[in-house]
Amino acid sequence: MQIADQIPYKKDGELVLLDHIPKTAKRLLDLGTGDGRLIKLLRTNLSSLQEAVGLDVSPTMLNMARDYFKNDYSVKIMAHDLSYPLPKDLGQFDAVVSGFAIHHLTHERKRALYREIFDMVKPGGIFCNYDHVASSTPRLHQQFLAKTTVKKEDKSNKLLNTEVQLEWLREIGFTDVDCYWKWLEYALMIGVKPGDIMT
Repeated sequence: MQIADQIPYKKDGELVLLDHIPKTAKRLLDLGTGDGRLIKLLRTNLSSLQEAVGLDVSPTMLNMARDYFKNDYSVKIMAHDLSYPLPKDLGQFDAVVSGFAIHHLTHERKRALYREIFDMVKPGGIFCNYDHVASSTPRLHQQFLAKTTVKKEDKSNKLLNTEVQLEWLREIGFTDVDCYWKWLEYALMIGVKPGDIMT
């Protein structure tokens, strides 16, 4: 079983994410797509979606996603390390999503990535980051460890609290920025690019 499937209330957060993606969205970008889970969810529930692009660095995950979407020519799976700037030739998207990927980046890179995402979201489009964040206190972090299958620290994690990340999104120019769903260290942070709001 994948770690993502062991996350408590994970589907609850995904349903909130799905509820906020514009029903008229045509182009989707998934950062750290893994096996394509979020793309699958959105393809199933958004009849408007015409194209989806998934980026990931793991050869194993890329192979799984490519195998799943091998007969779906509207989905493109590409190798890319989010530690480096996003490809400039992807164009703009109605929605950019990420599920449990950005927390592996340094804080400096997180902030730079959010700027790149802002440039890639169409006016009125949305960015949804469903991710692992830092607890506000050591006690809450211990509570998180006690209530999940995560029993020891993952050294690849570079966790940051929601408050700092939400403030970055506001400073970059996103509006309607908030934490739309949260359970301990799992949070869904959303921002909308100014423009005619998509419905």
